[in-house]
Amino acid sequence: MSSIFDLKITVQPEHIDILGHVNNVVYVQWMQDVASAHIETLGLGVLEYLKLKHAMVAVEHHVQYRKAALEGEELILRTWLSDLNALYSFRQYAFYRPQDKSLLFMGNTQWACVEIATGRPKRMSPTFTQAYQPLAADVNPLDFSEYDSLR
Repeated sequence: MSSIFDLKITVQPEHIDILGHVNNVVYVQWMQDVASAHIETLGLGVLEYLKLKHAMVAVEHHVQYRKAALEGEELILRTWLSDLNALYSFRQYAFYRPQDKSLLFMGNTQWACVEIATGRPKRMSPTFTQAYQPLAADVNPLDFSEYDSLR
């Protein structure tokens, strides 16, 4: 089984838009950043993709913005895998602000396995399916209580 993966960040000035909060497109970049960091810890990052000659590419994102994030705030970017089949993996995201126990953002991405040389769909190799396991059903990915003492 895969696990929840958390990436702690601090909102930087370059993340802020004209309205004074994190720009919407930054959240999508953070989805990519935390997913990339997660796959590296699973032992199946970009270098392994190149060796195996196939990779996972995003084909669909769904996002839900709940609350604004501001410069200087500490955030927890959380991701986990929720489902998997021969061609696709499904990744979930929840971004949390421990300071006020706020869930700021929820999202999910459908990733497709493709052959790097052609860009065509490819069945996931056993290397992929072993690394990209969905989160156990009894784990609550929205439990951020471990961060409550960080306030």
